[in-house]
Amino acid sequence: MKKLLLAISLSVFVSQASAGIRQYQADLSNSSWQLKDDSRLQCTLSHNIPNYGEAKFFAKANRNTNMMFELDMLNLPDNYSLAEVRSIAPSWRPGIGGRTLANMKLHKQFSPDLPKKVAWTMLTELEKGMSPTFYYDDWYNDADKISVGLSSSKFHKAYQKFVGCVGRLLNYSFDDIAYTVLNFEFGSDKFTKASKRKINMIRDYLSLDQDLELVLIDGFSDSWGARNTNLKTSQKRAEKIRQYFIENGIDPTRIEAKGYGENRHIASNDTVLGRAKNRRVVIRMEKP
Repeated sequence: MKKLLLAISLSVFVSQASAGIRQYQADLSNSSWQLKDDSRLQCTLSHNIPNYGEAKFFAKANRNTNMMFELDMLNLPDNYSLAEVRSIAPSWRPGIGGRTLANMKLHKQFSPDLPKKVAWTMLTELEKGMSPTFYYDDWYNDADKISVGLSSSKFHKAYQKFVGCVGRLLNYSFDDIAYTVLNFEFGSDKFTKASKRKINMIRDYLSLDQDLELVLIDGFSDSWGARNTNLKTSQKRAEKIRQYFIENGIDPTRIEAKGYGENRHIASNDTVLGRAKNRRVVIRMEKP
């Protein structure tokens, strides 16, 4: 009987060992959360997972409050599959049940991510002391599963900073201003009210984003008046914007301005509305 029990115990042990779960999660001593990006363009809350990679929550300047989560693995997925995302109570909080939050797609050779709603849900679970955990099949060993947990230890201080950063983000993105048309009042280099608001948005963005390589400013006029006068007016308008940016701390080498006069009309000069559209400056911004 003793030999039979010993044989059964060994069999169970071998079975568990051959179908094990490899777990990756920071413990109380090495859990770390950091606010890596803290600007009006992007906020990134980062958590290191020892021997596995990095978990990142990030939000970018946009018209709508946005949020994404990315699991940056040291070894990228080798197959297409799904990971179950569950909220699990840590070991020091026994008796609290977990729940499924979502499924996360694993794409071959890409860091997996999750959209806004799930990302915010994971943050609120961490705030409650829970541990969002990912479960998926090992793509090298069919008998093994992988468990990747986010520790809530030392989370709250960094999270408070992150929420504050998100609240300060610009409410527009690079795409909203990358190609901008500014219009002027008749016969002058004064902006219309709408154009004043737009140029201030561009000024704020330029002061924050040092990755922009070049800002091109092209000035145009309508055909009302002498051609040479119109050319000078368009040059004056383009240069005025360039100087405005320089006075607000933008590197002059990043800005080029040129006037084209009556060339390149976008509307008829036979109407008041058409001429108003032609009196314009186009600002184009380029990223590497």
